[in-house]
Amino acid sequence: MNNANSPLNDRGDNFFRMKHFLLFSLSLFLLISCAKEKIEEYDGWGFYKPSHFPEPHYKFEKNNLTRARFDLGRDLFYDPILSSDSTISCAKCHAQTHGFADHNVNFSLGVNNSIGKRNSPALSNLAWYPNFMWDGGINHIETFSFAPITNPIEMHETMSNVVAKLNASSYYKDKFKKAYGNPTVTDQNLLKALAQFMALMISAESKYDNYVLGKTTFSAAEKNGLQLFRTHCASCHTEPLTSSFGFANNGLDSDFTDDLGRGLVTQDPNDNGKFRIPSLRNVSLTYPYMHDGRFFTLSQVLDHYSNGIVQSSTLDPSLGIGFNFTTQEKQDIITFLNTLTDQNYLANPYLSEKKK
Repeated sequence: MNNANSPLNDRGDNFFRMKHFLLFSLSLFLLISCAKEKIEEYDGWGFYKPSHFPEPHYKFEKNNLTRARFDLGRDLFYDPILSSDSTISCAKCHAQTHGFADHNVNFSLGVNNSIGKRNSPALSNLAWYPNFMWDGGINHIETFSFAPITNPIEMHETMSNVVAKLNASSYYKDKFKKAYGNPTVTDQNLLKALAQFMALMISAESKYDNYVLGKTTFSAAEKNGLQLFRTHCASCHTEPLTSSFGFANNGLDSDFTDDLGRGLVTQDPNDNGKFRIPSLRNVSLTYPYMHDGRFFTLSQVLDHYSNGIVQSSTLDPSLGIGFNFTTQEKQDIITFLNTLTDQNYLANPYLSEKKK
């Protein structure tokens, strides 16, 4: 029988303790590594309502939000396979670096270099939109993508052809199986996946947002610009989303023959010349401006609202004959508008193209 105090026993006890310490350390390392991997994978992803935002219009009620469906929607958004000649993706006309607007052109090019009649609008906070397009002709985010896919001067494709192409792709069959439990691609699931990606395009971390939340201060020029904005602009560009989501004739023209705007949808002459009031989120990067991209600078936009209003029967009455801004007032408003730039949104990796 060994002596309890013998060196042999000490060595055995030490070996036993060391073995268990190493096993515990390894387990702890694996636990931390797994937790860290999970946090890094999901940190910054998902839908949330910023505390200063109203309740969203879209709430995923029949489109259960999952990471696999979001990832599928992101792939589809960046893939030109949705167009008839595989040259045009959603992202081609909605670039993240431009606040998901187009690349400095009045009108985007579609298949066969066809040119549209309207400027590609910036995309952000779409879950709060009650309807879409410059004329509001689409009333649900889950059908939003149908319009550009099937438009003959945009993607010029049919949903049946898109579904056939995706069903012929082993990559997409695997993605649809992961997202929906079935490798068979359907147009309904395709549109729902795109809706999930677009609904998570949330821009709410600009300097303006931090100011509203009391996390930062404004300069004197920014404060004055905000006050001028609230006095003259906020009735249409309602805070904090900077849009009322209504439609207005903002005095660009008196003849609407080329584009009736909202009147094209409602067939009501009182809506002729009215277009969606756009959000001003990231507005310093989403030029050119207006439904036809006629203005390339914010200075030109303010010149229009100052003394360029064109009178017509459907003109929004709040515009009158213009606001006659001074040079300093224009500069202060632009200084404020620059605070709406959300750098985190423009660089959000979850909204960027993922390499396949």
